[in-house]
Amino acid sequence: MIGRFLFSLLLALFMSGCVGYGLGGAKPAHLAAVHSVHVAIVRNDTQMPRAAAHATNSIIDALTRDGTYRIASVDHADARLLTTLHNINYRQARSAQVDILRSEELEMEVFLNWSLVDARNPTRVLAQGESRGKTRFFVDPNLQTARQTALIDALKRASEAVASRLADGF
Repeated sequence: MIGRFLFSLLLALFMSGCVGYGLGGAKPAHLAAVHSVHVAIVRNDTQMPRAAAHATNSIIDALTRDGTYRIASVDHADARLLTTLHNINYRQARSAQVDILRSEELEMEVFLNWSLVDARNPTRVLAQGESRGKTRFFVDPNLQTARQTALIDALKRASEAVASRLADGF
């Protein structure tokens, strides 16, 4: 009898650490009513070919992996995500030993401006921001292919930042 009481007391003591825990997402309070999002095709303000398609796919993948919001068509969504790829910067990360003007490795940084608007009232902005993604790549004889491959990686990182801001608020 005393053993059961003591066991119950110890169990209650150890379980008290779980009092504030709740199941489910911890999305920002101002987005509590948003359950589904329509991701519009990303507008591309750069000269990089196929960047809009890669950015749109990256954002959808990031939101799907996160799981906080359901991806929906424009007719069934609570909100619309409007995104613009507005800049791609390149920086020399490493140069050749004999010629400092010849790059061996470059760093690419992409910038996404995004806004989450109410699907019923597009003038009502629910959230907005700018997200960046960085990556590095080696300069090889086929520089265009290297840039396209690096672009996909940088867009993936920027898209994860968008999903994090929407799902967690930071």
